[in-house]
Amino acid sequence: MTESPLPLVETKLLGAVAVVSLNRPHKRNALSLAVVAALRAAFESLPESVRAVVLDGRGEHFCAGLDLSELSETSPAQGLMHSRVWYEAFDRIQFGQRPVVCVMQGAVVGGGLELASVAHVRVAEKSAYFGLPEGQRGIFVGGGGSVRISKLIGFSRVSEMMLTGRVYGADEGQQVGLAHYVVDDGAGLAKGLELAQRIASNAPLSNFAIMHALPLIAEQPMAHGLMTEGLMATVTQSDGEAKERMRAFLEKRAGKVAPAVNPTAGD
Repeated sequence: MTESPLPLVETKLLGAVAVVSLNRPHKRNALSLAVVAALRAAFESLPESVRAVVLDGRGEHFCAGLDLSELSETSPAQGLMHSRVWYEAFDRIQFGQRPVVCVMQGAVVGGGLELASVAHVRVAEKSAYFGLPEGQRGIFVGGGGSVRISKLIGFSRVSEMMLTGRVYGADEGQQVGLAHYVVDDGAGLAKGLELAQRIASNAPLSNFAIMHALPLIAEQPMAHGLMTEGLMATVTQSDGEAKERMRAFLEKRAGKVAPAVNPTAGD
């Protein structure tokens, strides 16, 4: 089958939120090098007005993983460079300027799960299922999953998934940490947009600190982490927007933290 002439990745702007969509549904949004390059370009070309991003996939599946046709004749050197392209693109997403909410349905498998693990918040529709079939394919994860997915659920679970081919459903995925929210089929984008709009209303510097400092602190010894935290707290508190938000709270112009009226799992 020849590749569709449609863009591999599409971007839609909705005020302060951008929706970046994998647009290869006839291939279950499998990730070729061209798709990865298009993803990177999409995130790097977002206008300054965008403060949060929703990442999703068109069709019945978020992403069924690596396009295996690209690995059939690669040399070891080419395989290493293939992974490097993924690493650089995914780094731009995880450590860019804007938090990313990933909306997942259907297959979130192999490279698709590696891509989802790059996001800062993950919403799974009931149809979503998670797998790492690399062991059955005779290969190893190559898009950063051994690091990112292991940080989400632990290397022991990742090992078991790869060794046995175990597949988690949406609810199981939420329980182990692959998703933060589970919603009905067809409701993922609305939930993703709701969360992204909430995130976009935060102070940009605060969002940036959360995205960049928290992963760094998690890797540091306690003394180093506390120093990093103190520095980030000082920097964010000195920002003009933070000062205005704190004044609004003290003057009772901003709401207090309160529990949800009808709390549900993941909300």
